[in-house]
Amino acid sequence: MYGIILAGGSGSRLWPLSRELYPKQLLNIISDKSLLQSTYERMATCMPKENIISITNTKHASNVKMQIAELTEKPAILSEPVAKNTAPAISLAVKYIMQTTGKDPVILVVPSDHLIKDNEKFLSTVKKGEKLAEEGYIVTFGIKPDYPETGYGYINTSEPLETGYKVKEFVEKPDLKTAEKYIAAGTYFWNSGIFMFKASVMMKEIEKYAPDIFKIEEVVDFTKTNDIPFLEFDKMPSISIDYAVMEKSDKIALLKLESDWNDLGSWQSIYDVSNKDEHNNVFVGHVIDEGSKNSFVYASSKLVTTIGLEDTIIVETDDAVLACKKDRAQDVKKIFETLKKQNDNTHLVHKTVFRPWGFYTVIAQGNGFQTKIIHVNPGQKLSLQSHNHRSEHWVILNGTAKVILEGKELILSPGHSVDIPVKAIHSLQNPYKEDVEVIEVQKGDILLEEDIIRYEDMYGRV
Repeated sequence: MYGIILAGGSGSRLWPLSRELYPKQLLNIISDKSLLQSTYERMATCMPKENIISITNTKHASNVKMQIAELTEKPAILSEPVAKNTAPAISLAVKYIMQTTGKDPVILVVPSDHLIKDNEKFLSTVKKGEKLAEEGYIVTFGIKPDYPETGYGYINTSEPLETGYKVKEFVEKPDLKTAEKYIAAGTYFWNSGIFMFKASVMMKEIEKYAPDIFKIEEVVDFTKTNDIPFLEFDKMPSISIDYAVMEKSDKIALLKLESDWNDLGSWQSIYDVSNKDEHNNVFVGHVIDEGSKNSFVYASSKLVTTIGLEDTIIVETDDAVLACKKDRAQDVKKIFETLKKQNDNTHLVHKTVFRPWGFYTVIAQGNGFQTKIIHVNPGQKLSLQSHNHRSEHWVILNGTAKVILEGKELILSPGHSVDIPVKAIHSLQNPYKEDVEVIEVQKGDILLEEDIIRYEDMYGRV
């Protein structure tokens, strides 16, 4: 068996903790591992690690690779040049598996941002699904609903198979009255977004129902390169696998997912799966409360104090605060979209940004300047790079830094500083065993990450 992890979502309903450039699958929300890492470990109970492929987009690729590299020596990462939803992503990843292995295996496709704790029951369901997939079915894993949820899509089943059911129809997220009808009917399941199929079966269905997507087969040869041509891929329609294939094919079967499942799609769902105190509150971080009930408070960088809240969600980050009633948690996406329309970077990125070499935190910014604290992990280094629009001034705070500047090597200890002129080729490195911290002051008319020209990079970002 092979596996595909879909790792390109934006997690807009978990703003402000989830951002477009650091979405929920990369966050450690429930445990000390991210949702992506937990998904990878769950997949590894079903198949060898070398059979697991993660597909994401270019803006998440370095973080996805960094997290998977903590779990395996050779992470297999495919990077879409532009986000085009799940149908083109799955088509690409299936093509990659078929071309690089010369096989026609059963493939399990999972989102990277779901919470499943019972891996044994998950594996048991996957084994049943494998048999159906070998028989030529495209298998979808359904969740038996226990309440009328309006935030999920539903799948209606018809006659039973030896294991599972034939699928009658896929239906959109319903309103409350419609969801109540689905629950009463007893034939509807929540759509988990987890699929299984033989590679050749899926490709034939894509060719039949989504020929515009199938065309990518003509321009990508993964036996020669993992690069995906932007101009060709940009022509792909942006469409989900549900719309492109699942709702049209007559080869769809449903299996009930035997394990627990939560898509963690809102702060309400985070509250639901979290341990609660005697007043049904969930407090994360530095929180002091007096008399609140049934509330969720998440403090990431500051003390948050609350008094007499009921059925309320508060989420604090270093640059934003969300406060809402729990029953309006799905509307957080509207705030995210508003920020996006207003070109407010609060939807895009945190003040703290993680990179393969460590992280940086923006501590001040204004007209023509920006100040960061850069943290470089032991044995790591930033790319050899230059900037066309800004100069930089570095002051070493902690550790010993190796600086490459215009071909010269400088070894700097705490208190030492160095100026990086505009267009100078430079690199900040830490070949030692202790962390390095540097204050960086940028000056220029354009202070964007896009103003980086890379010449060498140990993480393959050139």
